[in-house]
Amino acid sequence: MSNSITLQKLAELVDGQLSQGAPDDLITGLNAITDAIPGEVTFLGNARYLPALKKTRASAALVPEDLAAQDAPDALALIRVKNPTLAFSSVIQWFGPPAAVFVPGVHATAVVASDAVFAPGKVSIGAHAVIEEGVTIGDGTVIHSGVFVGRGVRMGANCTLHANAVIKEHCVLGNRVILHSGAVIGSDGFGYEHVNGRHQKIDQAGIVQIDDDVEIGSCTTIDRARFGRTWIGEGTKIDNLVQIGHNCTLGKHCIIVSQTGISGSTHLGNYVTMGGQVGVIGHLKIGDHVMFKARSVVTKSISEAGTYTGYPARPLMEGHRMLVLPARIPELIERVSELEKKLAALAGDDTQS
Repeated sequence: MSNSITLQKLAELVDGQLSQGAPDDLITGLNAITDAIPGEVTFLGNARYLPALKKTRASAALVPEDLAAQDAPDALALIRVKNPTLAFSSVIQWFGPPAAVFVPGVHATAVVASDAVFAPGKVSIGAHAVIEEGVTIGDGTVIHSGVFVGRGVRMGANCTLHANAVIKEHCVLGNRVILHSGAVIGSDGFGYEHVNGRHQKIDQAGIVQIDDDVEIGSCTTIDRARFGRTWIGEGTKIDNLVQIGHNCTLGKHCIIVSQTGISGSTHLGNYVTMGGQVGVIGHLKIGDHVMFKARSVVTKSISEAGTYTGYPARPLMEGHRMLVLPARIPELIERVSELEKKLAALAGDDTQS
């Protein structure tokens, strides 16, 4: 293969140390630890896959620096690195398809308002994209096919808007923001008042502000504020299929995983992590470095850093105890039934005496 690489060159690529294997042996591809075949390289990013490492057919593996030699097959070449998962990204880039080349310009089918502000030679706008009035686009930004950018939107440099993403009017994006296909930024907050037997819509006049280096997954929706802003802090990463309500604030470097829903006016600190399908009621405050395990339901504000789980979410060990209690109900019912029988028997003996 044209992109094959020797073990020694591979070690240099990932800034690692070849501790087992012949430096001139060729690696021709990459694969998962359970699926790799001879000639391919894999990695050990989690200790739970140690049994799989011992059985892998790969020719080489990126492993932690402190991995014991007996934990790997003798025939497996080992490249020791500080962070195998992160280092493997360089391997993916080496063997993967070449990155898309930035091609500046505006496609002939794009609809771009005459007063939109950008440098045509430094921005790429794809087919059938719509750029409305008063939009400002930073240099190096790529807008793919079918993207809609509403009136007065401002976005910084080197953003990437994948096909069919939507940014509604007056929202603000920082630099290097990534929106995946189907993401909707700035849809109306869910606000209604019940008046005379009908639901009357409340105007949502605010915006969404997304700071630098935020990435937002496919079909995620972030509602505009009723007043002011819904605010996503620097470096936060949001998975697919997430709903963030109006006037929420997410701090810096948060991780929000698929199918999580955060109700309106909730404020998250920095480095908050929410697993899949976490639910958060509105108007709460969550402190820094708080982690919620998958399917937790957050019903009250939490200020203390730590890991929480359950419904409602509790500190990890307490939450685990509460989660296992329902499984013990049949056992407890049986024990109560036995006690009732014993008490009935005792009561009968007392009557006879």
